[in-house]
Amino acid sequence: MQTLIKLQRLTKRFGQGFRKYIALFVVGVSLTAVVAACGTSTNTASSPAAGGTSSPAAAGSAKPDVELTLVSFAVTKEAYTGIIPKFVEKWKQEQNQNVTFKQSYAGSGTQTRAVLDGLEADIVHLALEPDTSRIEQGGLIDPGWQQEFPNGGIVSKSVAAIIVRDGNPKNIRNWTDLGKDDITTVTADPKTSGGARWNILALWGAITKSGGDEAKATELISQVIKNAPVLPKDAREASDAFLKKQQGDALINYENEVILANLKGEKTEYVIPEVNISIDNPIAIVDKNVAKHNTKEVAEAFVNYLYTPEAQTEFAKVGFRPVDQTVASQKEFTDKFPAVKTLFTAKDLGGWDAINKQFFEDGALFDKVVTSVR
Repeated sequence: MQTLIKLQRLTKRFGQGFRKYIALFVVGVSLTAVVAACGTSTNTASSPAAGGTSSPAAAGSAKPDVELTLVSFAVTKEAYTGIIPKFVEKWKQEQNQNVTFKQSYAGSGTQTRAVLDGLEADIVHLALEPDTSRIEQGGLIDPGWQQEFPNGGIVSKSVAAIIVRDGNPKNIRNWTDLGKDDITTVTADPKTSGGARWNILALWGAITKSGGDEAKATELISQVIKNAPVLPKDAREASDAFLKKQQGDALINYENEVILANLKGEKTEYVIPEVNISIDNPIAIVDKNVAKHNTKEVAEAFVNYLYTPEAQTEFAKVGFRPVDQTVASQKEFTDKFPAVKTLFTAKDLGGWDAINKQFFEDGALFDKVVTSVR
């Protein structure tokens, strides 16, 4: 009040010019008050809330929870039991987001059909490339998936093994032993079991990768099929025929399956031939589904995590040969996985398109063998 009286007196004394000066002064004071008020409002919005908790803008709010659907072949389940909790914790720490997993495990071919029939997998980890390629051909996976992740998309691998009776009474040491007249071998039918195709390729490569010709390789496959007591429809039935029904002198299976069975107390005896095929298991993002679910970021992060030493160690513990060399070179795993002298891949045999055309399409080599010996 005293300030206003003084201003009025000064105005009377100095006239109209001073009145204009006063008007400008009042405008300036008003603008200063407005700016100060805006500043106070901004600071309030970013200040800690009651109870000392920082607001989302200040501390970084948690992202909405996300769910991934992982579809894989049966024997990976034990590995993922160790892997998934580690990834969930890591993602929470780094991204402040909760991740949960829906998981499905079954035979690789069964899983392929399920995804094509509507099981909305975000990630598929299957036993062999043709199964993943079928999902690609169904329009769910974009072409070029093999180049999206390290190692051509191969995240786990194994080799073929020959399971023998206790004490190995038939003294089976390599693939050619399975061609002897007095040895019967159980193997699944590669026409109904995608995984069993590895068995036929192992027999083929045992000859062709050791200096023999295709005629000799065909002869070995023919002899094994001729002496097979049964050709079960899948690897699980083949194992049951050998282990539970006591059929055959030998069973062709995967090293990782035998190791896992032994970890569970079955104690089966087996041989790893020195000429062998690398059983490579690919992984892929199901592009159509991750776009629908808005899960691409976390799905890609999870797949990349599977290549880390931490995750590869979990695969190795349950029988898969590590694709990470730092893990593979650890004594724990060099003792577990015998060295293979000659290791070849499906790519060395021309790739899966050529393999299926030569061996497994209707009327191809396997059909001719079966027709000639059974």
